[in-house]
Amino acid sequence: MEDNIKHIECENACAQVYCFDAGTEVKEYHAMIHATGNTLPFEKQLEAVTGVYAQLLETLPGKPQAVFKRYFLSDSANQADQVIVSDVTDCAKSIIEQAPLDGTKIALWVYMMTGVTTRLTPSGLYEVSHGAFRHLWNGSAHNLAANSEYQTRLLFNEYNMQLLEEECTLKDNCVRTWFFVNDVDLNYGGVVRARNQFFFTQGLTVHTHFIASTGIGGRQQDPNVLSQMDNYAIAGLQPEQRHFLYAPTHLNRTSDYGVSFERGTYIDYADRRHVLISGTASINNKGEIMYPRDVVKQTQRMWENVEALLKEADCTYDNVVEMVVYLRDTSDYAVVKSLYEERFAEKPYVIVHAPVCRPGWLVEMECMAVKTQKKPDLPAF
Repeated sequence: MEDNIKHIECENACAQVYCFDAGTEVKEYHAMIHATGNTLPFEKQLEAVTGVYAQLLETLPGKPQAVFKRYFLSDSANQADQVIVSDVTDCAKSIIEQAPLDGTKIALWVYMMTGVTTRLTPSGLYEVSHGAFRHLWNGSAHNLAANSEYQTRLLFNEYNMQLLEEECTLKDNCVRTWFFVNDVDLNYGGVVRARNQFFFTQGLTVHTHFIASTGIGGRQQDPNVLSQMDNYAIAGLQPEQRHFLYAPTHLNRTSDYGVSFERGTYIDYADRRHVLISGTASINNKGEIMYPRDVVKQTQRMWENVEALLKEADCTYDNVVEMVVYLRDTSDYAVVKSLYEERFAEKPYVIVHAPVCRPGWLVEMECMAVKTQKKPDLPAF
């Protein structure tokens, strides 16, 4: 059993790859692939990134399959079509304008597994099957309703129907969502209202639970799309496998300030624990922004908050397999990059331009952690 990180350098692209191996047939890989030829046109950067991905599929032990991909683009209106045409992988794909802040036009996070079977279900969700579970992924869901509230309401309506078709429910089976909001300062309020109202109708309340989530600035190819959703559900999930993270010494409940998501969730299997940390910023347990206008101290407080959530799941940063870092102000990139390089140089991570849902938050991060464990009373992953 081993956890390891590999760094791969190719012409005009590189990748950091985390391998989680619990000694079973299902290995998990998280790769963050970066273009390195900053002056190249988009087509060449895309070619370099996809070339590294193809190399990973051929060379990583176990011949993994893609489970989920997210493309971070600098100009989705002019780039998304090329990504769609070039990528025919049979997995869920998320494409969003959140410019990589290293000066390139594209970065790619790809989640891969060995020993699984995948297919596109009739419901439109991508199924990853192994053992007792069907992991259901979806990316880039959107519509063209009149405003962000209506768009989000329709997204939830459609997703609910997809889950019902898979004999699942939002409350019992969905474990993670992402909302990318075009002009987040203007349109996030509509997303929050729609989510709060829909959750209430599905029995998701402060007295039951919510869902781990990130709500962040991001633009779809069509500027009329104000709210794009990615999601992840698990068919076969039992209530005793799922736990919620609060870290009350550091964070308050999100419902205290009118939003409805969990700070984090962990899911136990017989051989491993998955920890899903929501978008987390520099906040205290009273819901107040810590260290306004100081991106260094905000980054450090954000790390401390995530560390507290991980600790509650009996994990540390050593167990983190990927990180996405969102910056409001592009001019903060150099200092935040230097902080991450000092502490997390070998981790698969990407820093992108994406305003956080409160203007006072300068930086936010999300991550996933995986830990080996032995709980034979639970079903294997």
